Amino acid sequence: MSYIDGFVIAAPTAKRQEVIDYAARFDPIFIEFGALRVVEAWGVDVPHGKLTDFYRAVDAKDDETVMFSWIEWPDKATRDAGMQKMMEDPRMGADNPLPFDGKRMIFGTFENALDLKA
Repeated sequence: MSYIDGFVIAAPTAKRQEVIDYAARFDPIFIEFGALRVVEAWGVDVPHGKLTDFYRAVDAKDDETVMFSWIEWPDKATRDAGMQKMMEDPRMGADNPLPFDGKRMIFGTFENALDLKA
């Protein structure tokens, strides 16, 4: 079963295209380093909860949209090696800053426990 990196991000709504363009430039590097799939999803119908929600998780402001993204890898070993290469890759340097506040991004890695397909 595959191994997943999951992310929730608060992205500036006014910079939607800039965020998507950034992902379009840099997400292929994950594929280059072994990822099977990268998905960037722009929030459309993301409800505000009474106790918790995606907005609170990333301290999203009124002028930000929540994004939900994931990277699918064939296994943990490929993921670990690929992420190490990403951290060392000069294309990911300070001259290419994130178009959102990375300090409020939440992320984690997950083992695929069930995978149903049509």
